[in-house]
Amino acid sequence: MDYLISDVILVGCTFVPEGFLPCDGSILTIEQYQALFSLIGKQFGGDGIKTFALPNLKGKEPLPGLHYVICNNGIYPNRP
Repeated sequence: MDYLISDVILVGCTFVPEGFLPCDGSILTIEQYQALFSLIGKQFGGDGIKTFALPNLKGKEPLPGLHYVICNNGIYPNRP
């Protein structure tokens, strides 16, 4: 299955799948994750110049053992 960059999905595995990052509020560098930054911007934190943050969805899972991840290596969505 192909995912769009910035898709957030709920997974039940104990690891972060390849091409995804944990939705844990981590601060990332824009230089390293340009495509993801271009889609989510600094709405979750960071300075918007050199850094940005992932959404922090820890504690928002509907069941224990599940966790949210965000796609950082997928299809870049077309803009209409």
